[in-house]
Amino acid sequence: MSVPHPPSAIEPRALLRRLYAAAVDSARPALALPANLPPPPRGRCVVVGAGKAAAAMAQALEAHWPGPLEGLVVTAYGHAVRCERIEIVEAAHPVPDAAGRAAAARLLERVGGLGADDLVIALLSGGGSALTALPGAGVPWDDVVALTRTLLACGATIGEINCVRRHLSAIQGGRLGAACAPARLVTLAISDVPGDRPVDIASGPTAADPSTCADALAILARHRIEPTAAVRAWLESGRGESVKPGDPRLGGADTRLIATPQAALEAAAATARAAGLAAHILGDAIEGEAREVARVLGALARQVARRGQPFSRPCVLLSGGETTVTVRGPGRGGRNVEFLLALALALDGLPGVHALAADTDGIDGAAPVAGAMIAPDTLARSRALGLEAADALARNDAHPFFAALGDAIVTGPTLTNVNDFRAILIE
Repeated sequence: MSVPHPPSAIEPRALLRRLYAAAVDSARPALALPANLPPPPRGRCVVVGAGKAAAAMAQALEAHWPGPLEGLVVTAYGHAVRCERIEIVEAAHPVPDAAGRAAAARLLERVGGLGADDLVIALLSGGGSALTALPGAGVPWDDVVALTRTLLACGATIGEINCVRRHLSAIQGGRLGAACAPARLVTLAISDVPGDRPVDIASGPTAADPSTCADALAILARHRIEPTAAVRAWLESGRGESVKPGDPRLGGADTRLIATPQAALEAAAATARAAGLAAHILGDAIEGEAREVARVLGALARQVARRGQPFSRPCVLLSGGETTVTVRGPGRGGRNVEFLLALALALDGLPGVHALAADTDGIDGAAPVAGAMIAPDTLARSRALGLEAADALARNDAHPFFAALGDAIVTGPTLTNVNDFRAILIE
């Protein structure tokens, strides 16, 4: 039995990295997948999948599957791992490319012509939406790519983005699942979305979708995005309607969430408590503009540090979810480092408060950087280098800021994805 460290003996940066590692490790497919496998079928077992964790999930499935299997999964560039029986294809994320479009068409082909004795295992994780961007017939490919770029930059939530995607797709919004019928369908999913809704994980290729083309149009209008004439005509005609709840083709579908943001936060909390710290989970589905969320959590951290309310110090405040960034400047960043820039400004050097924010897939934004850390001296150190946090925030340029300080977190692909992880340590 290990003896908890007294809080005063904990080096803040090392502790925060341990908490992040615990969150990521709890969601690794090799740990999370085996207990959720269905029994082998009398017929064929076909594996399909998409997401940043899909290849690692396929590898774990191969290692624990007792019978024959075959299949294809698509993952992001740099996320492939070796599999013997399941083919792994790489494609682009977050903006789709032709490789993902071709892979999505092949996924549909793989599940065609199956019978009632066959089993389809779908492996889904975050990133699967961009990796399977196969437009519906009549939707121009270039329109989908351009609209994706616009949606990613406008501050729309992931739920809003995925709603639009589902109604332009030939595979998402339950269409892959419907194509599996009459085979049995079991989806094993690693959730990276607030609320863990299957229809939002990889835009729900195997899940019934209650949203409509009208909802997609309303989202575009809300964010003042004018779609191309072809996209508008497609949505207004209703040709993009997804597979709805009650569709008999999905009647026997079984979806199992094998890893979630909440479980990752609980793993980090357990690690903090083992180190002698109180841990408080604020929520696993926090959304909103990254800089606004930072102001709220910064005010909470300040109240804890100065007043001992609503929690006593020392403690750690944990949260997850997916914030958004409305891109206004030409810089390089992501939602986690944008959060940290705003948090550093909100705390303004408050003694005893340290924080980490990182994406559990190892990529914050489009850069190979997971996130970063801040400390009470972050603003002072940056000014000594001639850097102003407020200027970097205005330019959406957080990655160079934290790289200059040596505070960026670079992990490489973690091969899992349970969304953002934030930890604020108050000594």
